[in-house]
Amino acid sequence: MRVIRIDGRFDRFEELLALILASFAYMDARIDPPSSAHALTPEALRRKAEDEIAFVALAERHLVGCVFCRPEPDCLYIGKLAVAPPSQRKGAGRLLLAAAEETARELKLPALRLQTRIELSENHATFAAWGFVETGHTAHSGFTRPTSIDMRKVV
Repeated sequence: MRVIRIDGRFDRFEELLALILASFAYMDARIDPPSSAHALTPEALRRKAEDEIAFVALAERHLVGCVFCRPEPDCLYIGKLAVAPPSQRKGAGRLLLAAAEETARELKLPALRLQTRIELSENHATFAAWGFVETGHTAHSGFTRPTSIDMRKVV
């Protein structure tokens, strides 16, 4: 398995969208509000890859994962970390996270930051095992209760 940065030659955005939707599908009946992944299109992913720093994990030629990274003043924000269900627990997530960590170091940013939904306790545990610590809660627009947990990892 290898990780590559998405560049202008990458042309598999329909396949990438299918991967994200498949990997986030288990959340559909569990989270409120629904995942923003449902608003993505191949063209929106292309623009996101141009505006952010994006990586894909490949097993041979098959897309098995992705992560989008956005520099912030004091960290690198990690979003749309996705691993295809058949490839989960085989190291793709860790490889993508390692690419994000290296990017943060190159940008001289001291930490990674992500948000995970309140309802997804298994994700909280995975991110904690990967070195992330809970730093707060946020609520999506229109919600009075927390909907997401903020987590950080020092790199």
